[in-house]
Amino acid sequence: MKARVEGWNTKRFSALMALDALATAFCYMLAAVVRFEGMPPPEWMPDLRGAFVVLVASRVLVLWLMKMHRWSFFLSGLEEAVRLGAATVGGTVLFAVLWYGVHGHGLPVSIVLLELLLTSSALAAIRYSPRFTASALGERLDDGRQKALIVGAGSAGDLLLRDLRRSPEKKIRVVGFVDDSPRKQGTTVGGRAVLGTIEDLPEIIEKYEVTLVMVAIMGFSAERVRKMLALCSGSKAKFKIVPASFTQMDDKISAAMLHDLSPEDLLPRLQVGFDQEEIGIKVRGRRILITGAAGSIGSEIARQVASHQCARLILVDMNENGLYLGTRELQAQFPELIVRAEVADIREPDRLLRLGKKYRPEFIFHAAAHKHVPLMEDAPEEAVKNNVFGTLNVARMADAVGAERLVFISTDKAVRPSSVMGASKRIAEMVLRDAGRRSKTRMTAVRFGNVLGSAGSVIPIFKQQIERGGPVTVTHPDCTRYFMTIPEAVGLVLVSGLNDYGELCILEMGKPVRIADLAYHLITMAGFVPVLEIPIVYTGLRPGEKLHEELMTEEEEKTRGVRNRVMVADSPAPPVDLKERLVELRKLADAGEPQALLQAMRDLVPSFRTPEIEPSAPVLPKNDAFDQDGTQPPTFPVPPGRA
Repeated sequence: MKARVEGWNTKRFSALMALDALATAFCYMLAAVVRFEGMPPPEWMPDLRGAFVVLVASRVLVLWLMKMHRWSFFLSGLEEAVRLGAATVGGTVLFAVLWYGVHGHGLPVSIVLLELLLTSSALAAIRYSPRFTASALGERLDDGRQKALIVGAGSAGDLLLRDLRRSPEKKIRVVGFVDDSPRKQGTTVGGRAVLGTIEDLPEIIEKYEVTLVMVAIMGFSAERVRKMLALCSGSKAKFKIVPASFTQMDDKISAAMLHDLSPEDLLPRLQVGFDQEEIGIKVRGRRILITGAAGSIGSEIARQVASHQCARLILVDMNENGLYLGTRELQAQFPELIVRAEVADIREPDRLLRLGKKYRPEFIFHAAAHKHVPLMEDAPEEAVKNNVFGTLNVARMADAVGAERLVFISTDKAVRPSSVMGASKRIAEMVLRDAGRRSKTRMTAVRFGNVLGSAGSVIPIFKQQIERGGPVTVTHPDCTRYFMTIPEAVGLVLVSGLNDYGELCILEMGKPVRIADLAYHLITMAGFVPVLEIPIVYTGLRPGEKLHEELMTEEEEKTRGVRNRVMVADSPAPPVDLKERLVELRKLADAGEPQALLQAMRDLVPSFRTPEIEPSAPVLPKNDAFDQDGTQPPTFPVPPGRA
């Protein structure tokens, strides 16, 4: 096989060099005819014949030395063109040295210069014509390829276009660019015109029958993403984007880096990055125990601390299947790490204490909780047993085994709670603060909003509904939530919990996101027209839900400090009779008396109030103008021909 390949390459290279020699000979003779305006006079023929041999030999020798016979007809670009120009000039210089150095006369310089111009053009045509011919034919043929637009006519867009052209599959045909820069309007990039601005996207998509929009702009903000999706909501185009981590490396951009627009791209702020080395210094060589390790947050904490070379990792959860799969994944990814999986219930203090004494963890991350708001409304006793007393058990175990730090995962629903789940988390914060003040273990509660893509969250539900053809169900057109990504949430947990920031830490989360906007944008990102193709139904707030979540109470806002985009707040001290109240809570939870239990929770958390539940009948969406600050629901225009 190797011999056949080498034989083919030898024949190919020889043929290309022979073609170069023929082109040089023809261009030389043409230059002589042009110089003398016909056949050269007889007295010039001896010199012309002698120079012919020297010129062709010089040209072919320099081309061979510069490896111009090793040419890719479909992948060569500007760098190869520069090398070809240098090779042709080099051949002419070598000829001039050999000919004029020996003869000193006998050939008009004009012939040499004219031959250089003609031969350079001929050699370039030989090498680039297959590529340009194939490209031209491909653009004229309606070959079923997906028609695409590139947003961004800069260097990233140019490199993306080149990569798409070089792709062996050639499944995408780029029809042009859009860019908001006035200087780029009417120009071309790689032979493709800049067809307009982002505002013109709907018309361009319709005119050129575009089915794919690819964003290749460095630092393309979430605000611009939302604006683009709102503009294109009447089209059926799908959207892809080059992630910000790649657009910092323009020279390596390729189509493989493109990913579908995701909810993370819609966040109304820059995603928060944390100093990984700072985290690594704290975690390296430590024994770490994680409760709720099979959940979205717990499993990500496990992955991140494992990547920082902790000494031993103990994963605790009641979900045996998720625990088993997560443990196997970590062991495969970090074979040198000691990972132990323990099926345990945080509501059983004796079991927790035995685990603590067995492994002696230095850091404990407590992520286990009942978190589904509507379910906990129907089972307040279970929320109290798990979220309140499970947290108390973990805190007592941490103190008993001398753990250095305990980090508790809380929620924004604990602020002026309207749900049993939120109230139980608020009481758990009190429990942690009270326990921390009587223990050598540093205990920190970390409070954040909804996590994009976590199990049971709104994003996976919306995606499933879209895949089924709708309807997409939204509780209320004005409902808003704070969102963050799972890596952000875990970065906050690690940075806050492993530093002495305070007893309560909250991430700066920017502006809340309107859930209705999120639903509309997800439908558009999936290539459907909101309302017309995927209906949206407003079902009314569910028991325990609020229209708008908060991150801090008024008292906490007065005391907050900000460090590394982490807000540090000082919550009011727990009531002095917390221990007695917890005894009463436990008694009511065990007895299964929900009404009395709810009243006891309200006594502990005076701000706990269940909101008025609105009727569940569908609510028509508002038709106000879209505001980039998210203060109004978006208007999604009906595309031509769909009204």
